[in-house]
Amino acid sequence: MTEPTPTALSVPDVADLGRRVLDEVATAVVGMRDTLEIALATVLAGGHVLFEDVPGLGKTLAARSLATALGLDFARLQCTPDLLPSDVTGSSVFDPASRTFEFRPGPVFTGLFLADEINRTAPKTQSALLEAMAERQVSVDGVTRPLPAPFHVVATSNPVEYEGTYPLPEAQLDRFMVRLAVGYPDREQEAEVLLRRVARRQEAAPVRPVVDAATVLAMQAGVEAVEVDRDVVRYCVDLAAATRGHGALEVGASPRGSQNLLLLARAVAVLDGRDYALPEDVKRVAVPVLAHRITLSPTAWASAVRPEDVVRELLGSVAGPATVGRA
Repeated sequence: MTEPTPTALSVPDVADLGRRVLDEVATAVVGMRDTLEIALATVLAGGHVLFEDVPGLGKTLAARSLATALGLDFARLQCTPDLLPSDVTGSSVFDPASRTFEFRPGPVFTGLFLADEINRTAPKTQSALLEAMAERQVSVDGVTRPLPAPFHVVATSNPVEYEGTYPLPEAQLDRFMVRLAVGYPDREQEAEVLLRRVARRQEAAPVRPVVDAATVLAMQAGVEAVEVDRDVVRYCVDLAAATRGHGALEVGASPRGSQNLLLLARAVAVLDGRDYALPEDVKRVAVPVLAHRITLSPTAWASAVRPEDVVRELLGSVAGPATVGRA
């Protein structure tokens, strides 16, 4: 049975609600406005988010606060080496009373699923999320069950620890629309974190819902109304194609990379109050969209070249379109 298409909100309404969501999240999360705006845009574009940074920077708080402000059901799973795929998807349990097997949904049956420290669980369990992320469904015991709509995955990964970790394979990384780094706060922001903790007299940082799941679907439908000039489309293709012939790379970005560039650029444009995408929108999201989709050559890796550096170099060398706005 096909679900009805949600009524699309206008671009000004989506921009206003997006601004209110970010303002509400900012009451709990300090100094991450730009990162959270990209994360929100990713949700509006229908994608999944990977936060890759050292522990203690507020990644889990940011994910929980964003889910609450969006009015989505939230489930968090702490990934460990002994985690099984059924711990993610759910499993069939025998009911002695009815003498039948009853399916018990796993935590993935939610609106926003947080896989905390996803690189600490084994590849078999990591792969349990592939179908959920790509198809918005889960297959258990030969039965396919749809996930709630909207459904989004936010995962965190610690890039500095290698003991007892399992790096995500390229196919899994490619399912995340963006990879974001939070970064350390500056001195004033870190002081503000401490002052807020003292002022609220409790550990929990309360966040109020701004919208609900139905409104999120309507906001996502509103993003689909954004116009994209053909030259901007070609710019997305040129950036992705340039990674495939770069000397420092073994593997470049696939067409999914150029598609996600375009989808996220549209969402960023909407949050900026525009119903058309600009080359500047593509440039803004290029690093979080493309950097995790490319593989460095051994020589580049040994020379401490970072994928982010390669993408920034391409932004400076690939000619952008002359289009700067709506004609």
